[in-house]
Order: sequence, then C-alpha cells, then structure tokens
Amino acid sequence: MASMHIFCLISIQFLLMVAEINGAKVPAIIVFGDSSVDAGNNNYIPTIARSNFEPYGRDFNGGHPTGRFCNGKIATDFISEAFGLKGAIPAYLDPAYSISDFATGVSFASAGTGYDNATSDVLSVIPLWKELEFYKDYQTKLKANLGDRKANDIIREALYIISVGTNDFLENYYAIPGRPSQYTVREYETFLVGIAGNFTKELYDLGARKISLGGLPPMGCMPLERTGRRLGGSECVDSLNNLAAEFNAKLNELVMKQNKEFRGMEMVLSDPYGILLEIIRKPAVYGFEVTEVGCCATGMFEMGYACSRINPFTCSDADKYVFWDSFHPSEKTNGIVANHVVKTSLAKFL
Repeated sequence: MASMHIFCLISIQFLLMVAEINGAKVPAIIVFGDSSVDAGNNNYIPTIARSNFEPYGRDFNGGHPTGRFCNGKIATDFISEAFGLKGAIPAYLDPAYSISDFATGVSFASAGTGYDNATSDVLSVIPLWKELEFYKDYQTKLKANLGDRKANDIIREALYIISVGTNDFLENYYAIPGRPSQYTVREYETFLVGIAGNFTKELYDLGARKISLGGLPPMGCMPLERTGRRLGGSECVDSLNNLAAEFNAKLNELVMKQNKEFRGMEMVLSDPYGILLEIIRKPAVYGFEVTEVGCCATGMFEMGYACSRINPFTCSDADKYVFWDSFHPSEKTNGIVANHVVKTSLAKFL
C-alpha cells in the first residue's frame, strides 16, 4: 500500500519537474462539472448536496472539510499540482478567495449537477449553463484585474477540465420519472452528448482552446449501485458499466469531430473508466484492500449528510479503500487516476 502511494507521489513530482524544465505551458486549470470536481461551491447555495463537515476532508490540508466529496484531495487538485500550479483548486463561490487566487485555477463545479438541466433540479444545485455564466463573470473580473492582454493569454492557454455526466444517469434517468418517458437510454445518451458539444463550443467561442472532456467511470462498480441493484452488493452492475463505456465512445466521437471543425481547438477525452476498473479488479496491485464498500459509515449507501462523523462504522485508514463514500473515490484513488490521466490524455499539454 505504502509503495504505491509513494510511487504516485514520485510520478507527480517527476511530471512537475518536466513542467518546470519546459516552462509551464498551462497557466491555469479551469474546472466545470459535478461532485467529482466540486471544491466547495455547494457550500454557498441552498442544497442538501454538501460535504463541508467531518469526516469529509479529514485528510485534506490540516484536516479541513472544504466541500470536496472526499477524505482529501480530488483529481483536479492533483492535476493542478502536476502542471506546476497550486496544490488545491479553489471554489469560485468561496468568499475566502479573490480573483488573484482564481487566476491560476478555479472550479465552477457543483455536486449533483449534470449535462441535463433536469438533473440539477433534483437536488437544487448549479446547472451547467450557470457554471458557464460564472465563468463569463470570471473573465470580466480577470480582465479588470490583470488587463485584457494578460487575461486573454490565460484564457487561451488555460486547461479547461469538464467532469460531469454520472448524475444524469444515476440521479435522474434511472432514479425519477420524466426522461425515461421521453427517451430510450440510447436516445438520452445522444441528447447528453449534444449538450456536451454545445458546451464545449461555447467554451471555444469564449476563448478556450485546451479542453479535457471527462468520460464516465465504471458506474456499476460504485458501492451505492452494487448495494441497490444486486442482493449482497458484491458484484459490479455490468449494464451500467457497459452504458458508461458506450457513452464514453460517443464522447470520443464528439472530441474528434470538434477538433476537426474548430480551428486551434485541442480537446482530449480524459477517460477514467479503464484505470478505475483496473484498480477495482486488481486492488492489491495498487495497495488497496476494500473495493465493494466505501470507508465512510457502512460504505454501502451513505454519502453527504448520511456520512457523518459520529458514525461508528467509518474506517480508520481510507488509503485501504478504493471509495471514500458510496459514490466517490478516496483521495488515494483520485491521485492514481489523476496521475494516469496526466501521463496519457493530458501529457500533450505539459
């Protein structure tokens, strides 16, 4: 377990050295999406989709719960560090930070959101279109703070990370009536990919050029889905994993299409599916002991407020667990996935 953790740290330090030697080509990391990359924006809106309380954040800098759905850092924090930038990307709505802090990295993400506006309505969180409005506001403030020329350089050279889509299926399509009566699941995939394409085009029109479009994880291996869809909860749900892989293939087609259509666009698909599935299937190789449940509480269904600090079942060492709660990876898993993505899809931007 320790050796794999050390390996990940060394890998990130090596990538950091490469970035320093070559000169940082990415001046900022700008993030859109859901709880996989929300650094705490939901703390400042009226929603139950929050994690700004213990035991969340217990392994973060100083053991501070920030609103990240993890025991520590999320993947974008590790990616930022690998690019020679700050080790934790702040949330745009956090009043503790200013535009000068956001100049090198900012997250507009909101836990519980999706491509589909109907998904954000489920838990009353920030829809993706509103995240984009916040980004426009950010551009205005950045130009006022740094001047048009420097701000435009940051806007053009920044790496834009999008990580969203899981909630559209698990919290919307398969959870509540509405979309299933309008679309077959294949039609819904196409509907979501269309929204993704419109979003990346809007980013491009606003000046973005380097874009990482995130794929879905193996959703059927999340502890919540194992618990809810199979008696005993010990096996991954193949149908959900197949859906995620199919959706990712459609996203990849979108990436290739838009790279041809839009001059200067450098968009990549950052797909966590393969590396996460490998970790789950061969946990010992990566130093893990538990894959079926999360560390927090029983690990079978708890997340958010159900994952409270007073629960006696919460594990003592999250590094042994692939998942922190029933839905989200542990910090250690996030580090491994981030390291993989940086060395593969994002390597061209270093």
